Amino acid sequence: MAAGLGFAGPALAQAAWPTRPVTLLVPFAPGGASDISARAFSTRLAERSGHPVVVENRPGANGQLAARLLARATPDGHTLMVGSIGVFALNTVLYRNPGYDPVTDFAPVTLAVTTPNVLVVNPEAAPVHNLAELIAWMKARRGQVFHATSGIGSSPHLTMELFTQMTGTEATHVPSRGGASAVMDQLAGTVQVSFQGLGSVIGPVRDGRLRALLVTAAHRSPLLPEVPTAAEAGLPDFEVSSWQAVMAPATTPPALCSGIAAGITAILREPAVAAALEAGGYTVAGGTPKDYAAFQRAEIARWRRVAQAANIVLD
Repeated sequence: MAAGLGFAGPALAQAAWPTRPVTLLVPFAPGGASDISARAFSTRLAERSGHPVVVENRPGANGQLAARLLARATPDGHTLMVGSIGVFALNTVLYRNPGYDPVTDFAPVTLAVTTPNVLVVNPEAAPVHNLAELIAWMKARRGQVFHATSGIGSSPHLTMELFTQMTGTEATHVPSRGGASAVMDQLAGTVQVSFQGLGSVIGPVRDGRLRALLVTAAHRSPLLPEVPTAAEAGLPDFEVSSWQAVMAPATTPPALCSGIAAGITAILREPAVAAALEAGGYTVAGGTPKDYAAFQRAEIARWRRVAQAANIVLD
């Protein structure tokens, strides 16, 4: 790794990185969480390394297209992917044959950012003010409660499935074309309740068009400080995050992955970078490949249990 980067380790003294342009694959269109996360550190990585870092959006098949490209890429650290919980955990849980294995086909680099989901209601369609009222309201309206998400198998979808399993309630899924469309469906009153990513509902919650009942995090969000955590609201053991991570092709040398992880983590934790991400509802994570690998495996196991209980299987 080039000494000028400031994050070289002794194990990489003989293997400078990068030596040419780096491609950051993003498995979704520009503007989404994976794209935002990649661009949050790509410019600074290019500045620090002296080599271009190109964010390449390759949307398709719920992230499967880009995942297959990464699996076939040369394992030298010059092709990486910034992808979501869906690409690196949920696809393998939900699809019969996603075309790749997120554990064996890739090498872990680092968890980049996390963001909690927020349980929100349309106050006119669901006139409830707290979790207890919502649960009672949903139980009294079995078959008449609808929730919107960005799509089948998305983090908000499985979060609602986990919620109904834990609370003994029911909600019919209304998948939308994306996160923004799901929020619009709820604002229109088409659906009454949903889990949405924090960043997508800050505005509607602040202006009163949606009412937030809880955040699925261990601590309250500074962006919505008045909204309780799930545990505070009366639902313990309900910490859920959507997340973005960085991975490399499977046979990328571990020492190289560790060096790249250290560099990306350092950039993400720079005050200006972290502040920009936090303003959008993201929490900077970072860390070692080992840390991320353990986290990823735990997430896959957790959501497999939820999907099996809900009998969700996609072709």
